[in-house]
Amino acid sequence: MFLGCGNVKDKKIIIIVVGIIVLISLAACLFFLFKNGDSDAIKFKNEYESLNNTIREKDGKKIRSIEISKNNPMIYSSDDEIVKMIENKETFLVYFGFADCPWCRSVLPNLLDASLDLGLDKIYYVDVKEIRDIIEFKDGEMRTTKEGTDGYYKLLELLSDSLDDYTILDEDDKEISTGEKRIFAPNVVAIVDGKVEKMTDGISEKQSDGYMELTDEMNEESYNEFKCVIKCVTDSKQICSKEKVC
Repeated sequence: MFLGCGNVKDKKIIIIVVGIIVLISLAACLFFLFKNGDSDAIKFKNEYESLNNTIREKDGKKIRSIEISKNNPMIYSSDDEIVKMIENKETFLVYFGFADCPWCRSVLPNLLDASLDLGLDKIYYVDVKEIRDIIEFKDGEMRTTKEGTDGYYKLLELLSDSLDDYTILDEDDKEISTGEKRIFAPNVVAIVDGKVEKMTDGISEKQSDGYMELTDEMNEESYNEFKCVIKCVTDSKQICSKEKVC
């Protein structure tokens, strides 16, 4: 009798222990699934869609409404992480932009469509607004009113040959150079083996305003620009260069 009771007790303990192990394993799976699965995609979707039809503080204009798939390929990254990937000679695509950037929002759907069509499942996203410096002309001289991060300045060095100059307007609305390069937004860069192979903003030459309604022709041009830059990282047989027309 005592042996029988002991066996029942032992079985209950085993069942409880197994149950705990199963719960822990399930929790761990859910954690890693959330962390490495759709979490960045959902975060990106929510960040950008939360601004739909709101008013942009900088210029008082209505922000373009866009819809983003929950299965988008965006992966949040930092300037330091991108620097490390370049120095490690990796091949990847990075998108520099920010949520309320009107130009970014105008072309982003085309970038996402092109990535889906070409099977690109990772685009590293860096909020460039948060990391870059701001230089303004005040009281007769240029002043840095916001310092950039160390990682941002390192990126300027690594991407320098492909970046445009950073210019500002003086008190007479004359354009002057700040003496440094600039990562403008939007900016989509194909890095192949640690080197810039192609860079584009994806904006149609016919688009003159970040807020304007886009024609089918503008969207097609934008889509093709992104398709070209994506091919640099998805097609190992393609020799891609800044001058090549895809």
